[in-house]
Amino acid sequence: TIQHSGGVRKTVEAAASAVAKLLPAANALKRTPQPVSKLLLAENCGGSDGNSGITANPALGVASDELVRYGGTSVLAETPEIYGAEHLLTRRAVSRAVGQKIVDLIHWWEAYARANGGSIDNNPSYGNKEGGLTTIYEKSLGAVAKGGQSPLAAVYAYAEEITTPGFGFMDTPGYDPVSMTGLVSGGCNIGVFTTGRGSVYGCKPSPCIKVATNTAIYNHMIEDMDINAGTILDGTETVEQVGQRIFEEIIAVASGKKTKSELAGLGDDEFAPWLLGAQF
Repeated sequence: TIQHSGGVRKTVEAAASAVAKLLPAANALKRTPQPVSKLLLAENCGGSDGNSGITANPALGVASDELVRYGGTSVLAETPEIYGAEHLLTRRAVSRAVGQKIVDLIHWWEAYARANGGSIDNNPSYGNKEGGLTTIYEKSLGAVAKGGQSPLAAVYAYAEEITTPGFGFMDTPGYDPVSMTGLVSGGCNIGVFTTGRGSVYGCKPSPCIKVATNTAIYNHMIEDMDINAGTILDGTETVEQVGQRIFEEIIAVASGKKTKSELAGLGDDEFAPWLLGAQF
C-alpha cells in the first residue's frame, strides 16, 4: 500500500522496479502457432439500432457458431439486454441447472433494479429509440441473436474464469466498458462489438473488432468500423456470408492484424470493473 511504502513516490518507484524485473520474461515470449480452439470470444453490442437484430447481430451469431464448431469458446453477456428473450437461451441449455442460472440472473436483476428505484425494462436508451428500437423486447431479441444457435454450455458470474469450451453467457451490466471488462477479465482474448449508432469502443489487452449494422454508419465512420454488415440490408450479401467474414476477421486479428480501434490508439481508458451496489 501507499502507507506501507512510505508515500506515493516510493510506491510508484517500487511498482516500476517490480515491473522491470518481469521484463526479461516478457521479452522472451514469442508468437507461436495456436489452434482456433484457443480463442475465447467476447460478444458485445452498443449503440444498437433497428438494424442490429437483422444484420450485424445474427451475422455475429454465425461467426460464433463457426468458432464453437472449431472447438473455440464464445461468450455472450449484458444480462439486462436479454430481458424478455431469455427463453431463447434457456431452451438451448445443456442441462436444467445451466438454464436455471439464466432464470435466476433475470430475477436478481429485477430485484436489483427495484432496490435502486428503477425497472429492468426501462430500456431501450434514447439513442436506441432514435435508431428505430421501440421496446426492450425488440432490443433483447436482437441482442440474443449474437449468440447463434449453439447449445448453452455454461453461465458465469461477472469476471469469473471461463473454463467450459463452447457457447457461454456471463452476467454483466449492459454498460459496454463494464461488460467488456468482465469478459476480458474472465479470459476472453478477442472481442467483436456490433453497433448501429457508431460506438467507438476500444479494448486492451484484447483487441475488439467493430461491426457496423448499416452501410451509412460504416461509410460515415470508416476509420472506426472494421466490418460492414449493412451489405445484408443492401442485398449484396447474406447473413451467412457476413458471418463468415466476421469469423475470418477474428482469425486475422488473432494472427496479428490491427483493428481500427488499435490503429486509433483506443482502449487504455476503457477498463471499467463493475462497482456493484451502494457505496458508503
